[in-house]
Amino acid sequence: MQDDAPRPVFRRQLLKGLGAAAGAFAALPALAQDQPPDQARNVDAAPHGQAEAAARRVPFHGPHQAGITTPRPANGILATFDLVLGTLDDFQRMLQLLTQRAEFLTAGGPVPQRDPKLPPADSGLLGPMVSPDNLTVTVALGDSLFERQPWLSGLKPARLQRMVQFRNDALDPALCHGDLSIQFCANLQDTCLYALRDVLKNLSEFLVLRWMVEGSVPPELPGPDGTTPSARNFLGFRDGSANPDATDAAAMDRIVWTGGKDEPEWAHGGSYQAVRIIRNLVERWDRTPLREQERIFGRMKHNGAPLDAPDSSERHTPDYAADPEGETTPMNAHIRLANPRTPDSQKNLMLRRPFNYSRGAMKNGQLDQGLLFIAWQADLEAGFIAVQEKLNGEPLEEYIKPIGGGYFFALPGVQPGDYLGSSLVNAARRS
Repeated sequence: MQDDAPRPVFRRQLLKGLGAAAGAFAALPALAQDQPPDQARNVDAAPHGQAEAAARRVPFHGPHQAGITTPRPANGILATFDLVLGTLDDFQRMLQLLTQRAEFLTAGGPVPQRDPKLPPADSGLLGPMVSPDNLTVTVALGDSLFERQPWLSGLKPARLQRMVQFRNDALDPALCHGDLSIQFCANLQDTCLYALRDVLKNLSEFLVLRWMVEGSVPPELPGPDGTTPSARNFLGFRDGSANPDATDAAAMDRIVWTGGKDEPEWAHGGSYQAVRIIRNLVERWDRTPLREQERIFGRMKHNGAPLDAPDSSERHTPDYAADPEGETTPMNAHIRLANPRTPDSQKNLMLRRPFNYSRGAMKNGQLDQGLLFIAWQADLEAGFIAVQEKLNGEPLEEYIKPIGGGYFFALPGVQPGDYLGSSLVNAARRS
């Protein structure tokens, strides 16, 4: 796929982009100049926190769970668990307790004080006052839970299934599946970790941690028009350029939230969660020519624009009809395979909400970095599974290796006084 021909147009674009960047930094002198050291603060003083950000709260109650169409904060954790349950009553108690903890964690408040002779009420990671910090706690159930528990027989969401291995996968069983997944998202990673430890402490009777991956989203400066671009993944490309508009309620009803006669009534208002831990072979990628990288993705690296409109932006829609042979955007480019932009491909849309992850170095001396891919959809088969089948054999496979993940179903939202999953428990008692 390498193209060594001169690219004067790209050179002009790059120079233009560098000029624009220089102008942007000139408008931000605080970023462009060295800052004098704060003589009043010692080396062991913590970095300055932001009270306004720490106080921000995402409502926990509503028709749908938060953390799905909610804007991503800077940090996240995806954790899955095996459940220790004997009866439907155990399942109900677990869901009620999990709801109680999530209500407190997302609202914040003072930590209860106990007799010092007893273990403390919490980890102490956030101090005596817990800030909400934009925390969301999103709970989803795995296929194995419905397959194992007889009292859930016949109640599994219509398209929930066990994730299978695709042709480029090298799945580690220790990083796959689970009875339950919880996605924690917050401004600070310590807030996510605090919430995870709180859940582990208070639900140890029911939950056994199976695997977890921590992720982050690099902040981006707003553009001249006030909009914020998509974050970059560890391959250096913007991730999320063609995502559906999460603020469009009608689109979300069609793309993300479940409903219809084919789904159990209890599941209406939920969403299918596809999770993939995708290792990036960054050393190999960094030795690949820029032109080849761009043709693999189908986008310009510096601004995310499609190849047929390199002076535009990542929000510009590529015109594949004007390029039927794939001379500009190859037919096997990632964005063209994933979304060929035909009337039929509209049914394959999903809402992507990923995080970058970095887990140190591997035994072979390579970096263990990649994408914690998370996608939400109303139809798992028409969404993630159909798109992944289109991507089988794509050139990008030479540089990525999926190693784990799973499929889950996010429970419908909860109203005050109720608990997550109550509609499922009530349906199980009626069956």
